[in-house]
Amino acid sequence: MFLKEIKLTNFRNYENLSLVFHPGINIIYGQNAQGKTNLLESIYVLGLTKSHRSFIDHNLIKENKDFARIEGKLTIDHFDTKMELLLETKKKKLKIDSDVVGKVSDYVSKMNIIIFYPEDLDLLKGAPGIRRRYLNMELCQLYSNYLNLLNDYNKLLKIRNELLKKRMKEEVVDSNYFHIVTTYFIDKGVSIYRMRKNFIDRLNAISPEIYETITGMKGFHLEYRPCFEITSFEKEFLKQQFIEKLQNMEKVELKLGTTMVGPHRDDFEFYLAERNLKVYGSQGQQRVAILALKLAEIDIFTACRGTTPILLLDDVFSELDDKKKNNLLKYIDQNIQTIITTTDLDSIDESLKKQSKLIEIDHAEIMQIEEVE
Repeated sequence: MFLKEIKLTNFRNYENLSLVFHPGINIIYGQNAQGKTNLLESIYVLGLTKSHRSFIDHNLIKENKDFARIEGKLTIDHFDTKMELLLETKKKKLKIDSDVVGKVSDYVSKMNIIIFYPEDLDLLKGAPGIRRRYLNMELCQLYSNYLNLLNDYNKLLKIRNELLKKRMKEEVVDSNYFHIVTTYFIDKGVSIYRMRKNFIDRLNAISPEIYETITGMKGFHLEYRPCFEITSFEKEFLKQQFIEKLQNMEKVELKLGTTMVGPHRDDFEFYLAERNLKVYGSQGQQRVAILALKLAEIDIFTACRGTTPILLLDDVFSELDDKKKNNLLKYIDQNIQTIITTTDLDSIDESLKKQSKLIEIDHAEIMQIEEVE
């Protein structure tokens, strides 16, 4: 798959932009704060309906404007698909081939995107919620049913918490209703646990080799950290463990008025051999860990979806030494559409530039385009 063209209206600092991409490698260059990162963000938002940089959709609309629109032409297996996202102050409208899409889950699985950007370090160093959001966003792209599953789980969690708060205040709660809600809550939670574990296992099958190729260091891996010890992810066994843990936490939940067990309290950690990279890793090691994670997704997406994803690399070369840059180049080729931003075109390998479309941006305008040689 590749993005053939994108059109922006009132998105971030862009009033109007129309840009055609090369199906292989594209390099967007220019000084800081000119709109390079905003352009990558618009591609991400087009595919996933949410930003990786902002939780507030209104921030994506250009100042003093009432709406933002992103339009894209996507090519999948030689067939073109038009995608459109209209963002207004309090609502979004999604279209595929001019038809309004009612369910977000029918939209987000259409266009597969992997993004690496400087703030990705928060994925390793930040709070568990950031890592859960990452798992959710990637699984929503991979599996069209995951978003519905997650939404159902969150609705049941909300209801269960409301019932627990009532019980905490000694208000009357129908015990049968509470049991039914908890039963469905467990079923959805078990499915989420299993899908997350499978995804992390697949990352662990690929990312260690990538990390070693870039750094020369062995032993990189992820460790999944559910909020209770799970000895088996076999469906029925996991379900029984979940039930028992909820039973053991019943008094605590009644005291606090909230659900203490479930995938909404998941986490995962980055390790190099026995060393937790969050605690003991250098910033360089941490950055390559994130990069290895994202590059590993390429094979996973290709295997699951039958087509390559679009790879977005925001200022990835500025933090790497020459050796790591050269090792990274092994994963960037014409077989996957890659869109790279940089402030220093001279820092990009000459052989890579020769096989790339070069796009200069200044003050949210295209200043110069050089096609692939």
